[in-house]
Amino acid sequence: MNIIETKNVDRVFGLTGGEQFYALKDVSVGIKTGALTILKGPSGSGKTTLMNILGALDAPSAGEVLFDGKEIGAMTEEEKGKLRRENFGFVFQSVSLIPIMTVFENVDFALRLAGYSGDRSERVNRCLKMVGLAARAQHMPQELSGGEQQRVAIARAIAHRPKVVFADEPTAELDSQTAISVVNIFKELVKEEGVTIVMTTHDTSLMSAGDAVYTLEAGVCAGG
Repeated sequence: MNIIETKNVDRVFGLTGGEQFYALKDVSVGIKTGALTILKGPSGSGKTTLMNILGALDAPSAGEVLFDGKEIGAMTEEEKGKLRRENFGFVFQSVSLIPIMTVFENVDFALRLAGYSGDRSERVNRCLKMVGLAARAQHMPQELSGGEQQRVAIARAIAHRPKVVFADEPTAELDSQTAISVVNIFKELVKEEGVTIVMTTHDTSLMSAGDAVYTLEAGVCAGG
């Protein structure tokens, strides 16, 4: 079963002189529930554009995007904001942790923003344990390695129990061994939390980790 689908999606950007650039061309993909889906391709292939559309951060120029069978394009901006807050988590290449907050406080802050109604302290500790950082809860971000900071960002993204986590090039600035450990964390989260994860990468060594892999080249998508 697919939690997100696109149907014949185009994303067109206007250029100076009246020309048009197709970042995505007639893209139809299905993101399976409870799986790790990888969007691969070189820089400029359209994978980040596709991820932004899947995550309701951008809108297609043509075509449809469905989340749980509901067309995102038919939603108001307020409804899209609620969808992102409650159902989606985001991990970016730049981890963007708040430097004046501890690791624990960074994850807790995400829960407060999402209006999490459960035991926040218990949830933060569980998420940090899942990414192997329970012992670093009271450290500041600048005291952590790049790989540890990315793991905090993952804990923050999953803390409010989203249905889908979008990770845009989360391993791009990590060495290969740390990158593999991050992807292994994603696979464990899929198994333990039942979360759906969509990850972009250009690292061919990570392809085998995906339950499904889509390849993008010049805005055209193949695979699944």
